[in-house]
Amino acid sequence: MRVTQSMLSNNMLRNLSTSYNKMGKLQEQLNTGKKVNRPSDDPVVVMKGMGYRMQVDKVATYQKNLGEVHNWLDSSDDALDGVGQVLHRAKELVTNAANTGAMTPGDRDKIKIELDQLREQIKDLANTKVGDKYIFSGTKTDTPVYGENGFPTDQATLDAFDKTVEIEVFDGVSLNVNSNAAAMFKKIDDLFEEIDNIGDDGAGFSEALSKIDEQMDAILTARADIGARSNRAELMQNRLEMQEGAAKKQQSENEDIDYEKVITEMITQESIHRAALSVGARIIQPSLVDFLR
Repeated sequence: MRVTQSMLSNNMLRNLSTSYNKMGKLQEQLNTGKKVNRPSDDPVVVMKGMGYRMQVDKVATYQKNLGEVHNWLDSSDDALDGVGQVLHRAKELVTNAANTGAMTPGDRDKIKIELDQLREQIKDLANTKVGDKYIFSGTKTDTPVYGENGFPTDQATLDAFDKTVEIEVFDGVSLNVNSNAAAMFKKIDDLFEEIDNIGDDGAGFSEALSKIDEQMDAILTARADIGARSNRAELMQNRLEMQEGAAKKQQSENEDIDYEKVITEMITQESIHRAALSVGARIIQPSLVDFLR
């Protein structure tokens, strides 16, 4: 086959275009730091990258859920701690009122006034909210434990108060974030009602002391349960951080370039391109028109 000048020229131009494309791709990789910048570059890498990115996004969602878990548990613990402090103060007052020798009926009336205020504080703590949700109302988070008409009496609401609220923190893993304390608040309120109805002789205050101790023990038990769930949430947080780190590492290995390697390839390709230009200048020989000038 006869090789013509036009064939040599076209072949040289085609090779130069290919060389430009290679340098352009390397330059784009250096600019973006990514091995592929469009699906056509490497479909397999793109598909793997989508999977890793979905995994990272899923972990981020679970981490946000865990933040909500910590918010619920911390708020519940703070509220129950406040209840414990109120009961401790109530115990001091009832202990003083039980002293039949030193207390007069007037003194006991003054103590009952303060106990009434402590009772209202208990109700306020029972209606603690996280955002717009009541945390001690079970699944009926839009209903306070103590509303305008006091503690609810309908069975449907009471059943909802006993149900748990769960938040998903991993694939197939959900944590209980609420404390079913509505019944406990009701018992405490009933106890304050009994104390308020004690006669002037103060005969019932001693019995009330043991009941206050029972409720304080119930508060400690509830707080211990919250503490155990908080510890599990911390362990889950560590697990998610490990999952996030592993997913991001895999994503980086799949998508990110090795700058030293790409720079070396870029320099090599530039040298090859200059050599191709030099050889091309020799291939394109002067034509007859050049001699007729």
